Amino acid sequence: MTPCFAVEIITPKKFLLRGLWFGPNTATRVVVFVHGLGGSAFSMRRMLGRLVDKKTAVLSFNNRGFEFITTLRTKRKRESERMQGGASHEVFTECVDDIEGAVHFARKQGAKEIFLAGHSTGCQKSIYWASRMKGKSVKGIILFAPVSDWAAEMKRKGARKVARATKVARALVARGKKHELLPSDVWHETLDAQRFLSLYMPDSIEEIFPYGQPRKYPRVLQSVHTPILVFWAEKDEFGSGQPAKQIAGWFEKHLKKGRVVIISRVKHSFRGAERQVTRTFREWVKAL
Repeated sequence: MTPCFAVEIITPKKFLLRGLWFGPNTATRVVVFVHGLGGSAFSMRRMLGRLVDKKTAVLSFNNRGFEFITTLRTKRKRESERMQGGASHEVFTECVDDIEGAVHFARKQGAKEIFLAGHSTGCQKSIYWASRMKGKSVKGIILFAPVSDWAAEMKRKGARKVARATKVARALVARGKKHELLPSDVWHETLDAQRFLSLYMPDSIEEIFPYGQPRKYPRVLQSVHTPILVFWAEKDEFGSGQPAKQIAGWFEKHLKKGRVVIISRVKHSFRGAERQVTRTFREWVKAL
């Protein structure tokens, strides 16, 4: 059991995000963790607990993609506002505000070194934030299972299913109903029209790791010069069907400064490989 503190983060745009601070409150090194689609501050908690040591803390927080449908709060002026949010309705580009708020929070606690870590869709958010903010506030970025959502669903559901849902989502957006949920017989996840298009269009800004599209240039990823450590799960159930070594090779080719590690015999959650991942992370940090 890892002791933790409950924290509240106010983003630059005054959104209230709640989170957990694992480890010493006097830590000089802080890992800011960005959970994946529909996740929470409790996601990957077995892994996060192992990253903690005498001078390292982990800040895990509920970003705007927390769960699928939830309520968001703001702290504007004297009154708080409530609005519908969650992974079903989030706007991908707003992740910059969420992450900026968490990084500022860690800095205010006295952190001298800050690392950003994302899991699954949190990887896209981490890289997008770094591309917009030039990664100046963090020493390194860790990506746990940076899968292509488009490539994953093309394999899992097939091109016809994705195409049908895309047609419905585009029609809703054209009618000014971008935040209307897709019918359950059209798509298996609870997503509104704009969220579906952001996740599953091959030309979306969110398609940051296009290893399933050999001719696509990963412009956003290539714009990041911060050191990056990629952990790829060999048996990732959300992979594209390509061999792990092939996908790792794609990342090695396109990272400006980075290292790619394939974790054998594990799935998307990396469950069972916590010690190996932690050891690799600490070795990487020392080498920076």
